[in-house]
Amino acid sequence: MIPENLAGDPIVAALADLATTAKFEFEELTIEIEPSKIVQALERARHQLGFERLTSVTGVDRLPSEPRFEVVYHLQSIAGKKRLRLKARISSGVEAGVNPEIESVTSVYKGADWYERETFDLFGIRFLNHPDLRRIMMPEEWDGHPLRKDYPITGTRY
Repeated sequence: MIPENLAGDPIVAALADLATTAKFEFEELTIEIEPSKIVQALERARHQLGFERLTSVTGVDRLPSEPRFEVVYHLQSIAGKKRLRLKARISSGVEAGVNPEIESVTSVYKGADWYERETFDLFGIRFLNHPDLRRIMMPEEWDGHPLRKDYPITGTRY
C-alpha cells in the first residue's frame, strides 16, 4: 500500500503498479517491489525515469522475520540529481532446502554483475539467469555464507 503523502510523487506513481509500499526517510525515497517484478521495475526506473546508474546491490538478513531476506538496489539519476532505493523481500527457502532466489538484473544494468555475485557469495541469494554466478569474495570450497545472521560468529573450526 502506497501512503497518501507519496501517491503524488512522479517516481512512486510510475512504479505504483509494481510496488507493495513506499516511504520517504532521511531525504531518500524507498520503494518496495514485488520480487517477481524487480526486472520490470528496474527497466522502468532506467528507461522511463532516467536512473542511469546502479550504485549497488546488496542483501539484508532479517532473521527471524519472514520473508527473511531483502535485496536492495540503489539507483542514481545523475542528470536529475536524484537517488532511489528499491527493495524486494524474498523468503529464506530453508524449509525447502534451497537458497533464496530472485531474477538477475544484469540485463538492465550490466554493472549489477559483480554486486549480485557478492550478494550471492555473502548471503547465499541466488540470482536467476545471472551470466556467471559464482563466488567472488570467498574461496569456491567455502562452506556457508558469512553475512547471514545464522552463520557461526567464530567461523568454522578445523
